[in-house]
Amino acid sequence: MNYDDILHLPHPVSTRHPQMPLLNRAAQFSPFAALPLEQIGPGTEEEQEERQETMLE
Repeated sequence: MNYDDILHLPHPVSTRHPQMPLLNRAAQFSPFAALPLEQIGPGTEEEQEERQETMLE
């Protein structure tokens, strides 16, 4: 069997699971809003430095 054998076959449709609406499918791949650097919080830089130091030891 090769790709040409399956290329024009009909798309299988599940009888158990309803098809997800197009808007919901698109939402799965939408970008997220990352926190700006100012909103990360105090002490984060120090915590990262401590973790890096312990990893190097």
